[in-house]
Amino acid sequence: MDPYVQYMYSYPHKTAYRPLEGISLRDYAGQLEGKGHGLYIHVPFCQGKCGYCNLFSVTGQDPDAMGRYLDAVERQGRQYQEILKPYRTEFSEFTIGGGTPLLLPMGQLERMFGVVRDCFVLEDGAEIGIETAPNQTERRKLEFLKGAGVFRVSMGIQSFIDEELRALRRGHRASRAREALELLMSVGFGCVNVDFIYGIPGQTVDSLQESLREAIGFGVDEIFLYPLYVKHGAALVREGVVPDPDYAYRQYQEMSGYLRSEGFRQDSMRRFVREQRKENGHRAPGCREEGQRDTGKKGTGIRRRFAECGFGTSLALGCGGRSYVGRLHFCTPYAVTQEGCLKQLRRFEATEDFSAVQHGILLSEEEQKRRYVIRHLLIRPGIALGRYEELFGAPVCSDFPVLEKWIGEGWLRTEEDSQTAGGMRPGDGQKPEGSQEFLALTEEGMGLSDYLGPMLASAKIQRKMKEWEAVYEPRGGFVPGEPEKL
Repeated sequence: MDPYVQYMYSYPHKTAYRPLEGISLRDYAGQLEGKGHGLYIHVPFCQGKCGYCNLFSVTGQDPDAMGRYLDAVERQGRQYQEILKPYRTEFSEFTIGGGTPLLLPMGQLERMFGVVRDCFVLEDGAEIGIETAPNQTERRKLEFLKGAGVFRVSMGIQSFIDEELRALRRGHRASRAREALELLMSVGFGCVNVDFIYGIPGQTVDSLQESLREAIGFGVDEIFLYPLYVKHGAALVREGVVPDPDYAYRQYQEMSGYLRSEGFRQDSMRRFVREQRKENGHRAPGCREEGQRDTGKKGTGIRRRFAECGFGTSLALGCGGRSYVGRLHFCTPYAVTQEGCLKQLRRFEATEDFSAVQHGILLSEEEQKRRYVIRHLLIRPGIALGRYEELFGAPVCSDFPVLEKWIGEGWLRTEEDSQTAGGMRPGDGQKPEGSQEFLALTEEGMGLSDYLGPMLASAKIQRKMKEWEAVYEPRGGFVPGEPEKL
């Protein structure tokens, strides 16, 4: 068994998207009525392409090129503003990802936030997050972000060992990562997350633990621990690098246990959250849950919203970000290589009518059900059994018999929710009024998330993904060019 089949951070995968005709955002904008939605801006610019990267990003772009991109983002934002006006849309989350957003010059960073303020309404207390990289982490930009209301900053460090960084083709040295993280912590954001990778060629359990120990010593709030995937057009594919899944799984088992022993709560295969956070007047007492929002009302906050995250709505600006608007999911065609990403970038910049949805998927009721299960099962606290039956009219194990098998294998179990009912934790020995029963991954099952999750994809979606791979994989790790061929 290979524990590392696919990272199911969303469903369906972009390779299952296809060209669409006659679809307008205006026809689905009612799904964005009122409060509780997510807003995302994709900034595709990077200093260099890391060896494992299969994200939408481009390198070698000067400030003028970045300015042209922001021109298109602003045009898109103003068109979306007009579309959403009748629905009084307010966003509870605003995230800027990439790429490396802080590669933008200071003036363009300010401009991007200005576009958001001019075009959209953020709820009071909306959580704002942004990604950064060590080489682009500067005090002036961080202080601007803090003043602009940014709560969560995520930095991709990957390792504190120079040899491991070189193996990943990262563009920074370990010393620079330490300097950047120290600077980031000093500014006082509400939540600081750092990313690390395991399964790196030459990495040992001890060297991985040393990197994590350093991060813990800085006082970070969250650690995302990612397995090394080498696929989909990444440079390491062309270099013939093949990760060892058995050794990577051993690293995961030891390091997930280590992080839990150091006071981190494990919410998913990748996400570890410090249980006791510093409260020194500068740092907020908590970080958001993965894929969840807090309404701010006692007893109806993060955990209640979590029960609906399979239906979450999010609107993306820029080239490379995904929008989820009801059953309509859309984005620019999937691209990874410099050539493919630049081609899509130029198309985006030339777009005049952003209301026309040209590439995506309309989810059937069956696919929406699968998305709901995948989105809940792989993240704590799991699937609320009563809520699932209320939504879909049948027990989840009746709709997905494979879950019974997983229970028998020891990968799933039922348990009481740890927080919805007065903060009770599983095993407290009593069932408080209003508690919910959840189907949740066991410790072993959580470590197999990338093996179990893909099994829940429908045959139709799997077929579309294989069709895509058949066109692009033979080119030496897919070079996206003309997805409309499919």
